[in-house]
Amino acid sequence: MQEYNFLAVEKKWQDYWDAHNSFRAVNGSPKPKFYALVEFPYPSGHGMHVGHIKAYSGLEVVSRKRRLQGYNVLFPIGFDAYGLPTENTAVKTGVHPRVVTDQNIKKFTGQLKRVGFSFDWSRVVDTTEEGYYKWTQWIFLKMFEHGLVFRDKTLVNYCPSCKVVLSNEDSQGGKCDICHSEIVQKTKEVWYLRITEYADKLLQGLETVDYLPNVKLQQENWIGKSTGAFVNFKIKEQDEQLRIYTTRPDTLYGVTFMVMAPEHPLIEKYRSQIANIAELDAYKAECAKKTEFERTQLVKDKTGVKIDGLTAVNPLTGKEIPIYISDYVMMGYGTGAIMAVPAHDTRDYEFAKKFGIDIIEVIKGGDISKEAYTGDGEMVNSDTLNGITNKKDAIAKVLTVLEAKGCGEAGVQYKMKDWAFNRQRYWGEPIPLVHCPQCGIVAVPYGELPLRLPPLENFEPGTDGESPLAKLDSFVNCKCPKCGGAAKRETDTMPQWAGSSWYFLRYCDPANDKCLADMDALKYWMPVDWYNGGMEHVTRHMIYSRFWHKFLYDIGAVPTPEPYAKRTAQGLILGSDGVKMSKSRGNVIDPNDVVDQYGADVLRVYVLFMGAYELAAPWSDDSVKGCKRFLDRIWAMQDLVTDGDEYSDALRSAMHKTIRKVSEDIESMGFNTAIAAMMKLVNQIYTNGSITRGEYRTLLILLNPFAPHITEELFEVMGFGGVLSEQAWPEFDPALCVDEQVEIVVQLCGKIKSKLMIPTGADEETVVKMALADEKVQEALAGKTIRKQIYVQNKLVNFVAN
Repeated sequence: MQEYNFLAVEKKWQDYWDAHNSFRAVNGSPKPKFYALVEFPYPSGHGMHVGHIKAYSGLEVVSRKRRLQGYNVLFPIGFDAYGLPTENTAVKTGVHPRVVTDQNIKKFTGQLKRVGFSFDWSRVVDTTEEGYYKWTQWIFLKMFEHGLVFRDKTLVNYCPSCKVVLSNEDSQGGKCDICHSEIVQKTKEVWYLRITEYADKLLQGLETVDYLPNVKLQQENWIGKSTGAFVNFKIKEQDEQLRIYTTRPDTLYGVTFMVMAPEHPLIEKYRSQIANIAELDAYKAECAKKTEFERTQLVKDKTGVKIDGLTAVNPLTGKEIPIYISDYVMMGYGTGAIMAVPAHDTRDYEFAKKFGIDIIEVIKGGDISKEAYTGDGEMVNSDTLNGITNKKDAIAKVLTVLEAKGCGEAGVQYKMKDWAFNRQRYWGEPIPLVHCPQCGIVAVPYGELPLRLPPLENFEPGTDGESPLAKLDSFVNCKCPKCGGAAKRETDTMPQWAGSSWYFLRYCDPANDKCLADMDALKYWMPVDWYNGGMEHVTRHMIYSRFWHKFLYDIGAVPTPEPYAKRTAQGLILGSDGVKMSKSRGNVIDPNDVVDQYGADVLRVYVLFMGAYELAAPWSDDSVKGCKRFLDRIWAMQDLVTDGDEYSDALRSAMHKTIRKVSEDIESMGFNTAIAAMMKLVNQIYTNGSITRGEYRTLLILLNPFAPHITEELFEVMGFGGVLSEQAWPEFDPALCVDEQVEIVVQLCGKIKSKLMIPTGADEETVVKMALADEKVQEALAGKTIRKQIYVQNKLVNFVAN
């Protein structure tokens, strides 16, 4: 037996797979199809990390198993290559983003191939290629055509460091997702996509897919559908109404003040009638320095200014109530104004206490002299609602009152806001719109796509929040496609999320220059059968891509209403110190180092053996070595092989049990327990002292999806014929997976007194006799009379005695 040279063997088989297109998918094959999708990587200059390996290894194993089961498997890869990190690197180094991107993609490709992933390399997509982003722009124009694109002036989240506008999703916690700098509020014209138009469809679609429960829950919470009422409060001094939305219209009788966003348009409209307008302006200026995150924090000092000159009237009580402005009310949420019920809302209570505002109890159950009561209870001080104890009934009743008075109606609101869809940077898809002084905003004709990103030497962002493209006259100045007059191009680019919102469709037909993908190819492959990725992308990316897909379905461009039939997620790989890997902590593991020292197969096996796939797990060098020893034993096992294509009597049951265990665990993503089952079998084989050719062949096929290089090599060395990746997945006989004996517990009044090995499936009479003959049971029953016995087959027998 030759020593195993993993470096030579792994390169040999990677070259073989490459030369023979071993993993190329075929459009329209008569075989059953299986489309496995992983989140395509952002090709950073740092290269791959072990997290990428774990993320891709799960469906890598499933895809290899499916091929062995006779499926036509599409397991593609590509690169999500537009975005700020590359541009920031380019600005820092002076190297053009195109060059940086190409270098990074080349590096990633080499690393992915070195680990032996069975991707279909003929279908690689790159979101920065003109042939790809032509169709990203096409989808955008279709949305524009259907009224889903609009422009609005609004307060935006602006990162002074990256010099770019960020969506709420990209600036959570008041920090930039890219550079982690504090963001500031800035007034700017912004392009939006009307994702809120699809809120209900996005929610309804979750009922038809197989997503992890927490994935569904996160999407439901992100969309944040709420039912309530829109209510109009008259402004005493003007012929005007202040419209609010509330989920608790039943508490309207307890409204004692209102709060408007400092930026509310009514303040500007009636500024000449507001006596303390200077005070309001100063407060508004202070708010502009705060991030949205800072403004909406629950735990902070309550600040605000009462408007002197505008007073609201409660539509149900007729009472006059003051109106304040405060930073915690935002124009981007709801209507930009709220009604305040201090007796039953903690934030309103603290505000009322600070400003000396009345607090009226309308729900019995607490002590409002001490704190707000936020629970349920009987309605009081609420006219026709008094005595109602059920919130649902109280809301239904007050809605009829509001509608009868003509001052309100039932309504629905969403936490999710329309998608801010532009960046003031160079490295992104140009937005294919033109600004014409005569015609307004005009779409670039479809026949002129792609609108190419022009080469630019100075791609640093402008200090005024303008895109670097605004400095390029040859790009900006153009003719209006409608009237032919002088016009100017839009200079903002699309956000990084654009290219990843439809990449799974392009994989079906990546070279098509006539449409985003051929309909027959889409009908064959879609929906994606199984999508795996990180939990950090189940809201933004997944909701954005589901939105785009549903729009494309509505216009007849794709054949399925949902893009992904199933979605799972992997856990993080932590440093050996149990903390998330980061360069600053010095706990980052480079997968290249592991491959150099132990080989790709060891890395592949380890990242799946280290713990439950969906959970975070710390890196352990000792466990890596353990996986190396396991594969060494597989290699050395060739010396134990005896003639015979059948399973031996000694190992027949163990073989069938292992086939079943590995087959089922792969489907449930129990990769660690599948590997453990093969390790157990290997121990049994060494204890037995021999293994037949048939048994060895089956073991190699079972292990192949996890460790493809060593198993392919052994398959060839043993002369089994053909290549392993073209063989059939082994089958098991359920009858041979049943143990001849099983261990049960014997209980006395529910407490375990002994354990017995009994024949599997033994009847109650047999088991009771065996239990009563047991010495420990006899001691426990001494001097007692059995009143009752309970037998659960193959599990336990319980005696009730006294």
